[in-house]
Amino acid sequence: MNSRVYIPIGAIVVVGVVSGLWWIAADLNAPAPPAARPGTVQENAGAVPGELRVDGKQAAQLGIRLAPAVAAEDTPLATVPAVIQPPANARVAVVATFPGVVMRTLVVEGDTVRQGQALAVISSREVLMLGADLTRANARLGVARSNAARLTQLSHEGIVAGARADEASAMAVETNADVSEKARILRMVNGHGASGAYTLTAPIGGRVTAASIQAGGSVDGTTAPYVIDAANRYEVLGQLPERFVGLVRPGMTVRIDPNITGRVTAVGSTIDPATRSASVKAEIAAGPGIVAGRATSLSIAGPAPAGAVAVPANAVTRVDDRTVVFVPTTGGFAMRDVTIGGTVGGQVVLLSGLAPAEQIVIAGTSALKALALSR
Repeated sequence: MNSRVYIPIGAIVVVGVVSGLWWIAADLNAPAPPAARPGTVQENAGAVPGELRVDGKQAAQLGIRLAPAVAAEDTPLATVPAVIQPPANARVAVVATFPGVVMRTLVVEGDTVRQGQALAVISSREVLMLGADLTRANARLGVARSNAARLTQLSHEGIVAGARADEASAMAVETNADVSEKARILRMVNGHGASGAYTLTAPIGGRVTAASIQAGGSVDGTTAPYVIDAANRYEVLGQLPERFVGLVRPGMTVRIDPNITGRVTAVGSTIDPATRSASVKAEIAAGPGIVAGRATSLSIAGPAPAGAVAVPANAVTRVDDRTVVFVPTTGGFAMRDVTIGGTVGGQVVLLSGLAPAEQIVIAGTSALKALALSR
C-alpha cells in the first residue's frame, strides 16, 4: 500500500506569499543606481560618451550661447614685416606760390583736410603788384575798347583808313588777354590784389603730416610749408620670404589690425640675395593708427581649403592635450576635437572637426571646460 503525503493547500499558499514578500523586500532594499548630478559627466545607455549633462536652465546660468560655424573664405598664409607708406602720387608737398609773410595759419600737423580747404593766409608783395597791374590793365582795356569802337565807326564812314581800325581792335584784344592772364593768376593762388594776400589751399584731401609754418614767419618757393598724405588709402611694403613667393598673388587679402584689411597689389619678381626675400605691396584703407612710416606686421591670407570653417576665437579651447570646441547634444554638451589652420581677424580657421552651419558654444566655454576637467 502506497503511502501518500498530503500537504494542505493553505500551507502552499502561505509559502507562496512569504516567498513573494521576500523578493519584493529584496528589490526594495537593493541600492538604487546613482542619479545623474546636473553639470557632471554621465555615462549611461543612450548618452554620448563624455557628455556633459547640462540642462537648459543651467546653460543659461553658465552664460552658454550657441552660434553656427561658417564656411571659411580665407586661411592665414604668412605674416611678414612691413612698413606703411603713402602710395605713389598720394603725398603732396604744398609750396608757397609767391614769397611772403604768413598772416594766419588755419591747420596744424595731424589735421584732416579736404581738397580745396584753406591752409594759411600769406601777405605777398608780388600779389599786391599783380593786383595793381590788373587794375591798370583793366583801365587800358577800357580805353582800347573805346578807341577800337570809335575808329571802327570812322572807318565805316570813310573818315579813317580801315587799317587804323583793325590796329585798334587788335590792341583791344591784346589788352583783354593781358587782363585775363593776370586775373587767372590771382584766382589760381586765391589772391586778393587789393590787400596783397593770397591763400594756400590743399590740392588733395588727406592728413597734414608736416607743417613747418607759423604766423609771422616767411615762406618762399623753395620749401614746402605743408605736406599732405591722402587719408583714404595707404600702401604697405613688406618682405616676403622666398618660400612664399610662389604662393602669394595679387588680390589676396591682407590684414594689419583686426579691422583694417586690404589687398595684395604686387609681388616682386626678384629675390634679394642678402635677405632671401622678395617685396610684396598691398593697399589698405585708412584707419586708427595707420600713419606713414609705421613699422608693422602684414598678415596675408589665401583661399581656405574646402570644408574649412571659421569660428570665434573664444569658442576654441584646450582640454588636457586636446584642442576642442563644445557642441550641443540631446542631454547637454560634448567636446569635439578640431584642427586649427590659423587666425584671421579674430576668427579661428578650423581645417577639420566641424562642418559649416554646425552649432557650437561661443560663450560659456570656460565653464564647460571646468566641468570637463573635473571629471
